[in-house]
Amino acid sequence: MRAVRGPAPGPRTPRAIQLARVLSPGPDYVEHLHERYGDAFVLHFESRPWTVLAHPDLIREVFTARPEIVHAGEANEILRTALGAHSVLLLDGREHLRQRRLLLPPFHGERLAAQRASMERIAAERVRRFPPGRDFALRPHMTAITLEIILETILGTDAGDERAAMAAPLTGLLEWFGGRSSLLPSVMFGPDNRFVIQHQRRVLDPVFAELERLIARRRGSGGLEDREDVLSMLLLARDEDGTGLTDAELRDQLMTLMVAGHETTATALSWAFERLTRAPAALAQLEAEARGGAQRAYAEAVCRETLRLRPVLNNVLRTLQAPLEVGGVVYPKGVVLAPSIVLVHRRGDIYPDPLAFRPERWLGVTPGTYTWIPFGGGVRRCIGASFALQEMEVVLQAVARAVHLEPVGGDESPVPRFITSAPSRGGMVRVAA
Repeated sequence: MRAVRGPAPGPRTPRAIQLARVLSPGPDYVEHLHERYGDAFVLHFESRPWTVLAHPDLIREVFTARPEIVHAGEANEILRTALGAHSVLLLDGREHLRQRRLLLPPFHGERLAAQRASMERIAAERVRRFPPGRDFALRPHMTAITLEIILETILGTDAGDERAAMAAPLTGLLEWFGGRSSLLPSVMFGPDNRFVIQHQRRVLDPVFAELERLIARRRGSGGLEDREDVLSMLLLARDEDGTGLTDAELRDQLMTLMVAGHETTATALSWAFERLTRAPAALAQLEAEARGGAQRAYAEAVCRETLRLRPVLNNVLRTLQAPLEVGGVVYPKGVVLAPSIVLVHRRGDIYPDPLAFRPERWLGVTPGTYTWIPFGGGVRRCIGASFALQEMEVVLQAVARAVHLEPVGGDESPVPRFITSAPSRGGMVRVAA
């Protein structure tokens, strides 16, 4: 390896100021830094500096590096109290690969296709609750749809007391996570700080308790082979040596699927309609497809374009366990590399007119491995990516089939929610008469 060429460029403002700018709405700050410093620059706003990478060639080198060198679990440690130590987002090395192999089957192929009917039914029923004759925010409705999909397809709860018992604490947890400052104490003091743990456990413990009761009931109920929900499939999953997931591992993986999958998908759907209602031709094409039969190509294109222009996460994080050369620079052990989703998605050399919402750019086009990365990449690509894309496509078509939405007010700017950025007014719309 060549020697390090020296510290990467970046702002020299105090840590607190950089943190405030990073947490400010929208990508303006990082776009300014990208323009000023180039495709690799350093941010100092937490205990470890981040080297932000904004070129697909640099991102490819990170995503294809050996997993034992680039750890994602360590980089995600601020989520440990919330998701649990066994969360696949927090594991690295052999244990990460083991858990990932056990988790993948329910989210692909026939198992994924079996979830579509439930998603379609839930979405269609919820769309009928859109209030006629007045302006309303879409985001609470998208949140309700994604929550019910989680309760039915992920947890497999019945429609009675079992679902109600799980829904109440889970709703409280998800609302808490949606707050802008939910994880700020973890960022500032670390996840092992006693105050941080106490602060989070008050909303986590009721959900943990219900999940543990649900796992125990399901494990002892029998008939798991006949069920389609993810929990039942995970209870049946086995390693090559016949070992399954423990109750603690199951609980933490379910927490991960619920917290990460719910907020991100609800936010992405809200952005999709915030953009669509301001692009009449695109909305008309989606409506025609939804009402015309079994075609999905345009709905899938809307999903891709929404996640390109309004990615729910801004960065992917990797902590180096050994020196790594990226773009001709050798980064030392301990550095956090942060491939920037938002910056690579807005490159004009990859996406002509990058700030325009143009779903048609995806028709007949396969997303690039290192140029379209809303779900990350490499061996750490989001396990639930296919599930989330199917859920988005189903909900988009259910809404477009049932109602015609009109925008209320001007364009909405991004505001921070948990680890995502949501429309500032929740996606205000009205149902056309």
